[in-house]
Amino acid sequence: MLKKLFKWGLKKSLWVYHAGASACNNCDIEILDLLTPRHDIERFGIVLVGSPRHADVLLVTGVANRQVAPRLKRLYEQVPQPKLVIAVGSCACSAHLFRDSYNYVSPIDEIIPVDIYLPGCPPKPEAMIDAVVKALGKIQ
Repeated sequence: MLKKLFKWGLKKSLWVYHAGASACNNCDIEILDLLTPRHDIERFGIVLVGSPRHADVLLVTGVANRQVAPRLKRLYEQVPQPKLVIAVGSCACSAHLFRDSYNYVSPIDEIIPVDIYLPGCPPKPEAMIDAVVKALGKIQ
């Protein structure tokens, strides 16, 4: 009964933590665009939080370099269960331009488990809202 209540509350109010893994900030700007009055994701109960310990969803942008990879693992471990990870942008999904870079370590999904991939450079805010809705479907 308690698990049912918890899942019901989770799908009514997702808290999202944004982890920038050496991104170029295009995806980051689009994520912040979700908070503007035009898209206003807070009306759906989706809130950006400042601590991974308060989050249900981890949004990851950018590529994992040598400094970011261990920190990304630590961030993932700090998010309480049940948790979802969304890779936002072409860099997070496939390392795009940076695949042959000297500082590139491995894809995000080899460092932490990714539940939803959202490609695009940068993806549109509407696509991000759709990805969060799909994340809600995974919780159920």
